[in-house]
Amino acid sequence: MKKITPFLLGLAVLFGAGACQDVSRTSADAPVTADGTVEEPAQVGETYEDARDETRRAQLDSDIRAREERNNVAGDPLERADSDLASEVRSKLEANIPQGKLAVIAEDGVVTVTGTVPNQEKYDSIATLAQEIRGVKEVKVDAQIVDPTEAPAPADQ
Repeated sequence: MKKITPFLLGLAVLFGAGACQDVSRTSADAPVTADGTVEEPAQVGETYEDARDETRRAQLDSDIRAREERNNVAGDPLERADSDLASEVRSKLEANIPQGKLAVIAEDGVVTVTGTVPNQEKYDSIATLAQEIRGVKEVKVDAQIVDPTEAPAPADQ
């Protein structure tokens, strides 16, 4: 019995981890699941400030380049790990849609983006930005447009 208990616990952890989908989020208040639910979607001040910070933008660009370079060295540039695709698309969206609260899930090269964006222009740019990442085969956008004017405006807007 003492030997089988750790084995059973290990199996439970293994199956539990395999059942989880990794969700890459553009902000701490972006959706945590694939359903795209965002609490207080019009409250975007903190998200907007973080995305406009030059240091943060440089980090996002660096993250994308590092993952692409690592993949080029390790194998076929078009065969990408889902976690890398989700992370790179998230970085791209975070840098280019500063008032978005988006979650990104990648599965077999198909990227699904949920959450909220401030206007139709930003909504329309999601698929284009995601397609710029090597290895993205298809983009599904399930985001909502939420007018951020319902919230207090960020200081420099």
